[in-house]
Amino acid sequence: MEKIAVFPGSFDPFTIGHESIVRRGLQLFDRIIVAIGTNTEKSEYFPLEQRLEWIRKVFADEPRIEVAAYSSLTVDFCRRVGARFLLRGLRTAADFEYERAIAQVNRAMEKEIEVVFLLTLPEHTFINSTLVREVIRYGGDASKFLPDEIDLEDYFRKHGRK
Repeated sequence: MEKIAVFPGSFDPFTIGHESIVRRGLQLFDRIIVAIGTNTEKSEYFPLEQRLEWIRKVFADEPRIEVAAYSSLTVDFCRRVGARFLLRGLRTAADFEYERAIAQVNRAMEKEIEVVFLLTLPEHTFINSTLVREVIRYGGDASKFLPDEIDLEDYFRKHGRK
């Protein structure tokens, strides 16, 4: 049976830390679906279609990685795509507590889904989308935190800066 994992998040924006977790996850899974979910507690900075396009560019070289969007419970999305695993990255002890609570709720809803945690590489520990978004919002150079395929200058030339 094919081992399919879903790597869910808002990915606003998708960082080098996210990319690292997904690429390392390929050692464990046959296929990974990077799934952009709707987070009702967050307002988006970059439009959904742009985030999908960027992530597809990042993984254009890897046929075992798919990119999708969903607006349902993550476990429901996993059922729809036949995934039995959730892939999550952990940066800090605080991440662990938060992710553990979510994993336990998901497990209570769907006993067939296992959550697999990968520790973030030490050099990516401080990188999170919220901080990167702030750097971008105030005109800083966020390129060192983003995969090379994400060209913010091109994006802002076409769409203007928020």
